[in-house]
Amino acid sequence: MGLWPERELAAARSRSERQAEVKAEAKAASHAVPLSAECPGAPRSTAMEPLSFQEYICSLDPATLPRILRICSGVYFQGSVYEISGNECCLSTGDLLKVMAVVLQKVVCEDTETGQTTELPLTFKGEWGCPAPACSPWVPSSPGRPSQPLWAQPHCPAGLFQPAAARGPYQRLRGHFLEGGRQQGLTLHQALGQWDGRLQPLLCPAVGPHALLLRPVYEVHAAMHLRRDVVKIPSTLEVDVEDVTEEAQHIHFARPLLLSEVLGMEDVLPAQAEILEGPAGPAVFKSTWVLRLQRGQQLQLHSCSCAWRVLASAPSSGRHFLLSGTYQGRFRLRPRQFTGVQELAAGLQPGQRLRVVVTRDCEGRGDDVPPLGVGDRLEPRGLQGNGPSTRLLCHRHGEEEEEGRELLLPLDLGGGFVEEMCDSKKYGLTELLERQALPCEVRVVAPDPGLERDALGALPALRLEARLNQPFLVGSFCQEPEEGFEIPPRWLDFSLLLSEGPVHPPAPCTRWSHVEELTEAFYYQLLAQLPGSAAPPPPRPPKPAQAGMGPGGRRPSAPSPSAPSPRPVSARPAPPLPPLPASPRLSTPRQHGQRGPPRDAGEAPGASRALTPPLVSAQRHAAQAGGWGPLAVSAGRA
Repeated sequence: MGLWPERELAAARSRSERQAEVKAEAKAASHAVPLSAECPGAPRSTAMEPLSFQEYICSLDPATLPRILRICSGVYFQGSVYEISGNECCLSTGDLLKVMAVVLQKVVCEDTETGQTTELPLTFKGEWGCPAPACSPWVPSSPGRPSQPLWAQPHCPAGLFQPAAARGPYQRLRGHFLEGGRQQGLTLHQALGQWDGRLQPLLCPAVGPHALLLRPVYEVHAAMHLRRDVVKIPSTLEVDVEDVTEEAQHIHFARPLLLSEVLGMEDVLPAQAEILEGPAGPAVFKSTWVLRLQRGQQLQLHSCSCAWRVLASAPSSGRHFLLSGTYQGRFRLRPRQFTGVQELAAGLQPGQRLRVVVTRDCEGRGDDVPPLGVGDRLEPRGLQGNGPSTRLLCHRHGEEEEEGRELLLPLDLGGGFVEEMCDSKKYGLTELLERQALPCEVRVVAPDPGLERDALGALPALRLEARLNQPFLVGSFCQEPEEGFEIPPRWLDFSLLLSEGPVHPPAPCTRWSHVEELTEAFYYQLLAQLPGSAAPPPPRPPKPAQAGMGPGGRRPSAPSPSAPSPRPVSARPAPPLPPLPASPRLSTPRQHGQRGPPRDAGEAPGASRALTPPLVSAQRHAAQAGGWGPLAVSAGRA
């Protein structure tokens, strides 16, 4: 936006003093300083003398946009108002700007006699016959005879600007003000339109009695090389520019893209791209090709992939995978296990029969719920009842097929059950999902023949959790165009620059993307985003060192006053210490059913008293810490 109002006056006065020096340096720099390396082919033009950015923008005709400018003297304001407001504050010598639009932000009005500055709103129109300010001076018309000030004279439009007598370096505003014998003026926008970039004094009765200088502040919207968004530059930025539009028509301002933006630009594919900045954030895949997505890497983007994915986990190893719909391995269903009647009821699916075998004995509950033994065969039928009295109706099969009994099992009944299966068919991934609802447990009996080493073939069990429909982009490295991979732009996004011209690379082989191993952090993040899924919490990190531990891991002798205690010592004194039994009764072998070593016949009676001080100290420490009773203290001794 511009400078703060209190700094406008100082900046305006110092700008004119430095103008001659800056222009001389900029003119020499335009011939001696090479252009920025980011804009190859930028022209060296001497068609016009460099102007300050403010002068150029104020004299710019919006009908001639866009215009291409070259920076003749760079500038950088560290921590300035421009940086705080989100505008561009760093322009290097030789940078090119493509000015797209100019927006008037505000107008700063400066009193030529007092130096006071005032910001005028863009909708400023003034008022007719406004009252005179109490602090405004009177302007005498003749010696000794005061008259009304200029802003209070009759027939004077209070909201219009009139020309003032030029003093010093200022020039009179051009244009006609007297038409038809009636006094006229210009509105704020008309006065700015008459300005050719040089400061010119004006009078406005609605503002004050003295001559005024209007300093418009614009916000310039421009495009720069390798900038994704439109750059916003305040016109008050102290930098000199020159117009090189005629000589820079062939220059293309490259705009970086995000990989996620390329998803909606299928008409530009296939294309070659260069990575400007690698992926940010935690890793997604453990594949080696992800590590190569670094700055400067050349990519071939081929097409969008429409293959769906399946999220899978290996319960035995804690690994997580993302299987492509093009995976060619074969699966076999594994029997499901249930750890209670409630899980058994949740495993019922409409139109499918479920038979289970009891793997753990269950005690009965009177005559209504008979006990269940290992090996009993049950067939859940459905739920009966409502509320707390809901029961699961099961049929218990006997030794003969005709024999059996109907059971009503409460949902809170525990036990262990395993699904009874006789299906040994091998399924492909697509056929399996059509037959079986997710989640389900399977085992890979035939690995993918297209993979040299299928990581799923060595796993004893695999849990298929959810099906995902996520867009992917097929890409490959320019050094290895035949080996492709599939990138999820919404999970793995980075900035790149598309090359110009058509590219027709051969379609790569994407077999390595059939199975992608996920990182643990991304797996839990993805699991939490699945609709209707109760994501388990990630593993708890190791506990940090306790605050009360001293150097070397030893606890200090006196407990810290600020340390939390389950039972304050002052509220509950330590219980009296019980009498110590003989040492053989405290021996560890005795507690495990082994006889301890017999006491030596010649041992003195006071020999056992030598153990008293450390045992008493242990009892006292345990009693103060948790208020242990005699039984806990005994266990602590042993």
